[in-house]
Amino acid sequence: MNAGTKRIHIIQGEYRVIDDPSVVIATVLGSCVAACIRDADAGVGGMNHFLLPGDFTSSRNGEAERYGVHLMELLVNGLLKKGARRDRLEGKLFGGARMMEGLSDIGARNAEFAKRFLQNEGIRLVAEHLGGDRGRRVEYEPVSGRARQSLLSGPTPQTVSAPAVMPKLPAAGSLELF
Repeated sequence: MNAGTKRIHIIQGEYRVIDDPSVVIATVLGSCVAACIRDADAGVGGMNHFLLPGDFTSSRNGEAERYGVHLMELLVNGLLKKGARRDRLEGKLFGGARMMEGLSDIGARNAEFAKRFLQNEGIRLVAEHLGGDRGRRVEYEPVSGRARQSLLSGPTPQTVSAPAVMPKLPAAGSLELF
């Protein structure tokens, strides 16, 4: 990354549309999916990060931002407002890992939704890295279209089995993050 590069981090439920070549958008994904879409001729691109595929009828109480259908529409419309043309859009998809065995594979559902959305909208899919059992960090340069990812690892197992019973809570004053 160059010294003049600006980094924007997005979290689940967010999206950004950028036309500044010095900006990199970054996020960290598990079962969530990030769609990176751009129009190279217009010099504009963006990224979203969604938790569930969803649809407009299932979103209530201001939770629409968690759903892929909502964020995909916001991203595409944001690109069009900045001068992109639908027939020139190209997409890259990341995420959709299966983070816990024994539970439904929401990562696979997210990945399938994102691929189907691009196909239905006529957006050319030029790259994807979906599935697996590890989270990933993604960096996307929306104007150039360059994307980098690094798979996450650590001291904990990369696939965690769901517990059969809930563990006892730690004593007061302790904090356990998972």
